[in-house]
Amino acid sequence: MPTSDDPNDLNRLGAFVAVAQCGGFTAAADRLGVSKARVSLDVQRLERALGTALFTRTTRQVRLTDAGQQLLDDAAPLLAGLGDAVARAAHSSTEVSGTLRIATAVDHAAQHMGAAVAEFAELHPALRITLHASDRVSDMLAEGIDLAFRMGWLRDSSLRAVRLADFEQYAVAAPGYLQRAGVPKHPDELAQHAWVALTLLPAPLTWAFTARNGHTRSVRMNARLQTDSATALRALLINGAGVSVMDRLSVQADITEGRLQRLLPDWRLPSGGVFAVFPPGRHISAAARAFVDFYRDRWPR
Repeated sequence: MPTSDDPNDLNRLGAFVAVAQCGGFTAAADRLGVSKARVSLDVQRLERALGTALFTRTTRQVRLTDAGQQLLDDAAPLLAGLGDAVARAAHSSTEVSGTLRIATAVDHAAQHMGAAVAEFAELHPALRITLHASDRVSDMLAEGIDLAFRMGWLRDSSLRAVRLADFEQYAVAAPGYLQRAGVPKHPDELAQHAWVALTLLPAPLTWAFTARNGHTRSVRMNARLQTDSATALRALLINGAGVSVMDRLSVQADITEGRLQRLLPDWRLPSGGVFAVFPPGRHISAAARAFVDFYRDRWPR
């Protein structure tokens, strides 16, 4: 068994590779589904065991030392191969069974999750799956949810979550509305438009736009209409109710087919994340882990 100073501890090597590939400890913790403190401790113990620094750390960035780069070049392909071998063995010898209760937003369920759940159910006929679709954030423990998928930003830092992907956000409106109200040329002009607020967001009326030159502009909107459903928000926008922000995946088809128009393409809104969230204080089921891995590979890039 590895000791506390064993450089061959695969968990510590895995933490080191994750930090190197993700460019930081926080992103590595998200990938591994563990705390940032755990990743930091694993890397420190590996450095102590090797007797050399693997990273140079500043308040803004983490960079590999020469020794760290050499270890990454040598270890990363081996760890990836080991992971593939374990995954193939698990896939060939383990049948996922029991129950799996998944919660996600209505739009997410309709656009992406439904198809993935159907395919996963076909691959695992001994598994019973319940898909809860609601724009309300569920109480995972109280409702017996095994796995939740959330988009945006996680407000609760205690959640056990894995970041699966990032997504862009667009300011959008229907062409008919823009014909009546005009097309905004600068973020400041949005404050004079009919804004439709999504009350699920922590700050639905304040948005920060970043120009290509790095200049940031924060705008406070005025909303006469509001909704607590992303599905309803999209319907309101398509029907000319005003302007709002939605994730790119939800509106890309509407933009392509002319139902909605992207505004201010030279300005960027903050990117959000797609998270797989596990309930606190509970054992993570094999079915939940298997579905996260399955869904990660099918997320549209």
